[in-house]
Amino acid sequence: MKYSRVYEESLLSAVSDVKGLDKIKGSTVMVTGATGLIGSAVADLLAAAGRSEDDRQQEAGAVRVLAACRDEEKFRERFGGLGNNRKIEFVYYDAQETVELATVPDYIIHCAGNSHPESFRKEPAETLVGSITGLDNLFKFARKNKRIKRILYVSSSEVYGSRKGSELYKEDDYCYLDFLNSRACYPSGKRAAETLCSCYIEEYGMDAVVVRPGHVYGPTQTASDSRAASQFFRDVMQGKDIVMKSSGMQLRSYCHVLDCASAILTVLLEGACGEAYNISNPDSVVTIRDMAECIAGCAGRRVIFQEAGEAEKKGFNFMSCSALDAGKLLKLGWKGRYPMRDGVQNTLDCLKSNKKQKENLQNHIVV
Repeated sequence: MKYSRVYEESLLSAVSDVKGLDKIKGSTVMVTGATGLIGSAVADLLAAAGRSEDDRQQEAGAVRVLAACRDEEKFRERFGGLGNNRKIEFVYYDAQETVELATVPDYIIHCAGNSHPESFRKEPAETLVGSITGLDNLFKFARKNKRIKRILYVSSSEVYGSRKGSELYKEDDYCYLDFLNSRACYPSGKRAAETLCSCYIEEYGMDAVVVRPGHVYGPTQTASDSRAASQFFRDVMQGKDIVMKSSGMQLRSYCHVLDCASAILTVLLEGACGEAYNISNPDSVVTIRDMAECIAGCAGRRVIFQEAGEAEKKGFNFMSCSALDAGKLLKLGWKGRYPMRDGVQNTLDCLKSNKKQKENLQNHIVV
């Protein structure tokens, strides 16, 4: 697979949004969940970030990326054929198994885990347990290998729970969560994993930091991704109108995946140990309906409404408002590149520029 010109240019632009890049040059970084929406973008950005403006095609300063996932075939479909200038290597990783690697990384970015509604509905137990077990196995591996400088855990805005009103969530806000509803498997697992980070810091003196992305979208979405925005893009790219299964009045913090990736790397390199950071573009706090209408408008389609089935409703996010305050992240020097309309247009441009887009829809929508 060869990356499209639009995505390649977007990647190189996003490099300049990462703060503290000099700290990571020549390092080895392990990214779990590397074929997913966020993990694949992080891996791509890391590969680009190790190259300066003057030597992007050179070996000097390159970051070695260990793309950790279970399926080597998916890895090759996603990252194969990119050229020798990209330092992205497959390493086998299963969240439920003891971590054993021939190469010990300097940093670990943990993106793996069930993260879309269909998984929450069909595999709530695995979703909850996997959130804790996967991270615990990584910490145990890091305890044995002192070379590892830091673990970054990718959590979620869902940890905040629900409250009335539309006030933006700050990192120290925690609200109501119905623990006896199986849909709480995802936010409960994320909460527990964040606490696990604090436990390893306190008990073993380890270095860990947490990020809480809002609703992430972008050209690295997979064909199996059942999140609303991913479905919206999939619909219009197949020449269909967008079908909404709710009123769409829920308020969300949307974030283009390359903004999310640059924020993750900024927190990895500049964030304080034991702290959590919201990831949100302040220019993309809108309702789900606003997002759907923006995607439809940019693609020349319509938004139509349809009642959701009971099975579908079980996967819905509880939160009427999950808008995030990104002030803490902004203080690190990070700034988002993509307001909503620009991010939507970039995503569509990336998808359209791929000559094999129809084939990718059957497998992995990349770039």
